[in-house]
Amino acid sequence: MKNLLYEKLTQEIIGACIDVHKELGLGLLESAYEACLCFELSQRQLKFRKQVKLPVKYKTVKLDCAYIIDIVVEDKVVLELKSVDNILPIHEAQLISYLKLSGIEVGLLLNFNVSVMKNGVKRLIKEKM
Repeated sequence: MKNLLYEKLTQEIIGACIDVHKELGLGLLESAYEACLCFELSQRQLKFRKQVKLPVKYKTVKLDCAYIIDIVVEDKVVLELKSVDNILPIHEAQLISYLKLSGIEVGLLLNFNVSVMKNGVKRLIKEKM
């Protein structure tokens, strides 16, 4: 069986999400889950940045196009947090755009509005161009 890219790191992140979800349950705003997840990541001694502005590189300039990544962990995994009834294709497209623009290869789309957190996790890999 082939190992997934950053498998141990993504498992650690998912474990932190499960802990947050067990404590808070579903139905809160994304900002509440983000704050608690950042606490859990710091407890696990993982480096992260939150609300990371992501410019678009156009020709020789970087332009601020209002893209903001929720959390980047260890400069290796992009986290996009949601608290929605259903993950839609637009949510996946958003994460794919973040991976493309950031150059980071692995992303986790995390929907906290589910009864069991493992059902709210979608792992995406940046397609090779």
